[in-house]
Amino acid sequence: MKSLFALTWFLVGGGLAQASTPPEVGYILAHAQAVYQQNNYVGRVQSPKIVNLQARISGYLVAQNFTGGPSVEKDQLLYVIEPPPYQALVAQAQAALDQARAQARYADVQLTRAVALLHTPAGQEQAVDLARATALSDQAAVLAAQAQLHTAQINLGYTQIRAPISGVISATNVNVGNVVGPQSGTLATIVSDDPMYVNFALPMVDAIRDQPNLANLELLLRLPDGAIYAHTGRIDLIANTVSQSTDTLNWRASFPNPAHALTNGEFVTAVLRSRRAKNRIVIPLAALIADQLGNYVLKIGPGDIVVRQAVTLGQEGTSSVPVLSGIKAGDEIITQGIQSIHPGEVVSPQPAQAD
Repeated sequence: MKSLFALTWFLVGGGLAQASTPPEVGYILAHAQAVYQQNNYVGRVQSPKIVNLQARISGYLVAQNFTGGPSVEKDQLLYVIEPPPYQALVAQAQAALDQARAQARYADVQLTRAVALLHTPAGQEQAVDLARATALSDQAAVLAAQAQLHTAQINLGYTQIRAPISGVISATNVNVGNVVGPQSGTLATIVSDDPMYVNFALPMVDAIRDQPNLANLELLLRLPDGAIYAHTGRIDLIANTVSQSTDTLNWRASFPNPAHALTNGEFVTAVLRSRRAKNRIVIPLAALIADQLGNYVLKIGPGDIVVRQAVTLGQEGTSSVPVLSGIKAGDEIITQGIQSIHPGEVVSPQPAQAD
């Protein structure tokens, strides 16, 4: 029950005057709630795979089978470079192979004949040696022709540029009708986006504390709009070298991304928190004051007198902070009108109005 201040009258210069009214302040009742021990780190989203598509051969670009932005599937046909010149090279190489094989067969026949005549009056050792050398040479020519045909077939395959991975593709950098080749640079970029990595750095004091305790921690993401991402992450890589410039250790986590909500290069907040919550007193940041002596709040003491109360704080949130010590449940913590009062002053407390 709050004390009521009756009007007090007294004489001033022969007249009556009203005593000053205590200033009104808004307060909240401190109460315990479930709080997770957590730390926040700046993170950046990274795609596990990024592929820059480039032409392996030169020719006119005759087809583009995608539009920038949507997802593409692995092995999907994306570009076509004019095939006829490379089809002709395959036919030419095939003809050369057929010719080499015919030549090799004839050389084998000649070698067989020379060997058969070796033990007759018409036979000559020199003729056998020459026929054998010719046969071996023609067999090598067949192998060379096969290699040339294989090269021509590979180059013909390069006329079709297919997606090497599934992911989201960028807009094309080269339009149909242009000549492309190995020197043309990137035609388009494919970024795989499910799962996605998030890289963040921990100060060494945090890394030493948390690394042995990973089983009791979970990793959340806070998106740029403040929303918490729907999926939790899994730590899959911890660097083996400390950054000498910042004394931090880089960690990487993998997050599912089925709805494509995470984008390569995006800044996010990595929230590393305990899996189990603890009951803590939580106060709004508006109630918190700091000076040379440390953090404190103003609370309402007996007789509606303002009392300074030192507090020990946990990890600060966006609008509130847990109190580790200094406040107990039921304390009346002033949150409104703080600027116009000081410890030891009598006030008129009222429940704080919602913002």
